[in-house]
Amino acid sequence: LDTLEKWVTEIFSEIPNNGLPKPSFGHLTQPFDTPEFHKLYRVVPIRKVHSLTITWALPPQEQYYRVKPLHYISWLVGHEGKGSVLSFLRKKFWALALYGGNGETGFEQNSTYSIFSISVTLTDEGYKHFYEVAHVVFQYVKMLQRRGPDQRQAIWEEIQKIEANEFHYQEQTDPVDYVENLCENMQLFQKEDFLTGDQLLFEYKPEV
Repeated sequence: LDTLEKWVTEIFSEIPNNGLPKPSFGHLTQPFDTPEFHKLYRVVPIRKVHSLTITWALPPQEQYYRVKPLHYISWLVGHEGKGSVLSFLRKKFWALALYGGNGETGFEQNSTYSIFSISVTLTDEGYKHFYEVAHVVFQYVKMLQRRGPDQRQAIWEEIQKIEANEFHYQEQTDPVDYVENLCENMQLFQKEDFLTGDQLLFEYKPEV
């Protein structure tokens, strides 16, 4: 560590600090509140695949990284067991796979908005009924909204434990990629969370 610290000091100490706060674009609210966004777009794929993607533009969520509400919602939406959206769609022979969430990249999560998407891989039959598939997805999201998270702390704690296990037993990554990731985390999280802020769940707050 002493050697590494010496190298870092030698290499980076000459970089000037302009003392300016990091830029914020939080005043640019509702970037997707346009007629173009509230539409259904049909895209002809190059390969033979049927996919339905529903995308919501939400208020910025990056400040809630200790709670990770979008990760929690994606866990419920992506569940494949009894009573899940995918289980229902498979029984109808309409879908092969379903996943939802936020990629936590700069495009999908920033100080202006956060994106949440649900993507369904459809069968040929499902493609014929994609309006009904979309309706089922919206019904499920509405049900989650109506019931609220109050009775689901056990699910949140389950996610928390799984993410903690993955963090503690993760494989060693390329040092360059690791440092790059840490530098990005330094722009997003409090100092004590630089190493863990993008992976661990810290606080259960149902109101968030």
